[in-house]
Amino acid sequence: MRPQLKSVPAETEQRSGGAQMLPDIASLTASGRSRLRRILRWLAVPILFAAAIGGWLFWKGQPPPVTIVSPHVGPAVSLVYATGFAEADHPVAVSARLTAPVVKVLVDEGDSVVRGQPLALLEADQQRALLDEATAKVRQTSLDEERAVSLFAQGWSTRASRDAAVTSAEAARAAARSAHAALNQLVVRAGITGIVIKRDVEPGSLAMPGLALFQLGDPRHMRVTATVDERDVPRLRAGQAALMTNEAWPGRVIHGRVREITPSGDPTQRAFRVRLTADDARDLPFGLTLEVNIVTRSEPAALLVPADAIDEGKVWVVRDGRARRQAVTTGISGARDVQIVRGVTRRDQLIVDPPADLRDGRSVRARR
Repeated sequence: MRPQLKSVPAETEQRSGGAQMLPDIASLTASGRSRLRRILRWLAVPILFAAAIGGWLFWKGQPPPVTIVSPHVGPAVSLVYATGFAEADHPVAVSARLTAPVVKVLVDEGDSVVRGQPLALLEADQQRALLDEATAKVRQTSLDEERAVSLFAQGWSTRASRDAAVTSAEAARAAARSAHAALNQLVVRAGITGIVIKRDVEPGSLAMPGLALFQLGDPRHMRVTATVDERDVPRLRAGQAALMTNEAWPGRVIHGRVREITPSGDPTQRAFRVRLTADDARDLPFGLTLEVNIVTRSEPAALLVPADAIDEGKVWVVRDGRARRQAVTTGISGARDVQIVRGVTRRDQLIVDPPADLRDGRSVRARR
């Protein structure tokens, strides 16, 4: 007997078979996606690393960009900086010749005075008494002198009596002159024509020889005393030009010259004093502080390059697209520019702030 097969409609069979296959396809698709994600995760790092290495190799092979400048011609000046102050060329200290209390002060700081003008009065009562006594002595001895001379002429006295009277009278007159001079010394007077720079006395003070009561100076004869570091002294010479300024006169430059350098310095400050004369210092007050720049060397047409282009006496020069190390001889150095004496020309192109890994002969991309 043959087995009997049930017939199923084609439409039902197709629909049933399709329903059974859909879950298998969906399951396979999700699994593939998951495997793909895992593969991509494992490949991402090597791919990125390889891309970075390739990019670095590409960048490494490119010529590095550098900034270039050309030397230019301009003035170069070498200066020695110092600070100074204006003072009288020949300051005069005024003190009393005798020891006595001060009765009256007649001038103040800044006053103009002339030679011989009284500045202060000292107590003179005792000296006036001595002068009066000496004057009376002169009158007495003068009468004795006249009488002795007359008697000698008439033959009534000896030559010795006459000579004694004459000598006594002369001594009295000399004593009177001395007393008058001492009285005059109790008036403190100006020794020069000028102004009172400093006053160190008040009424009631005790004046004595050697104690300065006033300091005088002549504004027509002024100097500037500057303090210069001992390391800069070998560069200085008498006659060098100097430029002096003060914030009290913005934009004003006072021209002067070095007059002398003191032969001995100050070991504490490690500095020397330099005397300068100012071309126009009539309106400068004594004691004014000045910024002093002494010109030790000047080049009106120097070949200049930026200071950043020089390192240990050498520069980088771009020639035919390659960096070349070039030794140079420098001259005057400033804060921004340096004079080149030998090594490069005005037509050369110099690298400013070169890369730390720059090597001689390497190709570079120049930009200004």
